[in-house]
Amino acid sequence: MKSPAELVDLFRSEGLKATPQRDLVFRLLHDNHTHPTAEAIYTAAAATMPTISLKTVYQVLNDLRELGEIQSLDFGTGATRFDPNIGDHHHLVCTACGAIFDVQIDDSELALPKSQRHGFVVDDVEVTFRGRCGQCRKSTGS
Repeated sequence: MKSPAELVDLFRSEGLKATPQRDLVFRLLHDNHTHPTAEAIYTAAAATMPTISLKTVYQVLNDLRELGEIQSLDFGTGATRFDPNIGDHHHLVCTACGAIFDVQIDDSELALPKSQRHGFVVDDVEVTFRGRCGQCRKSTGS
């Protein structure tokens, strides 16, 4: 993801206003590796700017997604997560606490056998590993 200053410039170049609310969301996402929900971003933003609305946070996130600056991810956990890492990567999801970590895998190792392609041309590969993180395993003793 671009820096907050670069995102301000990008929004301006797209005819979008550079508001303090947008700048705050940009700063909260920058170098954020937690894959936050919109609600988590809203909670953090409201601590600094009590007048910000959840609707505004969603709008900024949707604008960033449409501009290709973040990804929206659905891991089936009940909430969309937002990832400022738009490079090729996969995910490791804790089924106990919901923590999400980026995983780098050589996609060439994930070849789909020709006999199972069903006529598809594969454009993208998404892999999600699920399990329990070290902290959750430690707390349950397994």
